[in-house]
Amino acid sequence: MVTDLDKVNHVDPTKIKEIPDYLKAMEKVGVLGAGRLGRAAEITKRMFDDTDCFTFLSMSGPMVPGGLRNIVRHLVEKGFIQAIVTSGANIVHDLVEAYGGSHFRVPPSKDDVELREAGMGRIADIFVHEKDFELFEKGIYGFLDRLSDEKLTTLAPSEFLTELGMTIEDDNSIVKQAALHNIPIFSPGLMDSMLGFHLYTYSTTKNLALDFVKDLRILGKIVTEQKKTGAIMLGGGLTKHFTMGSTILRGGLDMAVQITLDRPEGGSLGGAPLDEGISWQKVQTEANFETVIGDATILFPLIAIACLQGL
Repeated sequence: MVTDLDKVNHVDPTKIKEIPDYLKAMEKVGVLGAGRLGRAAEITKRMFDDTDCFTFLSMSGPMVPGGLRNIVRHLVEKGFIQAIVTSGANIVHDLVEAYGGSHFRVPPSKDDVELREAGMGRIADIFVHEKDFELFEKGIYGFLDRLSDEKLTTLAPSEFLTELGMTIEDDNSIVKQAALHNIPIFSPGLMDSMLGFHLYTYSTTKNLALDFVKDLRILGKIVTEQKKTGAIMLGGGLTKHFTMGSTILRGGLDMAVQITLDRPEGGSLGGAPLDEGISWQKVQTEANFETVIGDATILFPLIAIACLQGL
């Protein structure tokens, strides 16, 4: 017999004055997307508040050009996350702005032929000028020229990004703030980006080789030294797998939140429910976790701001 049931608590609009009130109301609703969002916010707050929890933020998809740059930078500055796992593209777009470029909203009247002729590249309804990528290229080549021959051949990607971050002048840069606050940035797919392409072209003139295996040694040491691990995973794919896979070394994550638009039917990792990770020892059997189906550029700011404002 089913007993001890909790009622669905309907949202009272007269009691919601601030973002934390809204997230608490979602948790009290407790069902469907509202319940998932509310529980994800509560788990995120536990990660932020627990000084024993080493928290990863993983990002795939256009999180930086999609408006999350300052939120991630703030979380890094304030010590709420201890490591970042990201696609190379998010690093590139952070650096595009750090070197003086911008991201723009595509006007409805613009088609892709017109954008191409105007020297612009499109990401959904975001576009970037080619000239801003040229600023990025110039900045990267200038940085590489200043590295010693030894560093060009011995750095792990995370060490490379730390070295790079220390040369950035833009205080809003995620790469800069991560370097200043000793937050490693891991990018297992770094070569699959414009930064990777520039590393390749530079390597045709000088001896350059990043040590990706060394990054795993660095990450493995970090994971095995922790009392608890948590992860906030925006999107799926490689960054999600790299984050969860590293925690196999200690039996999996203790806390996890996933925000994704992927579905589980195709068997992709991006759409896999987090409890699937229990069978692979990527999630602890007694872990607290929640998956929220939706756009991370909408939902993660709500969760982060609610936690920062005292959820």
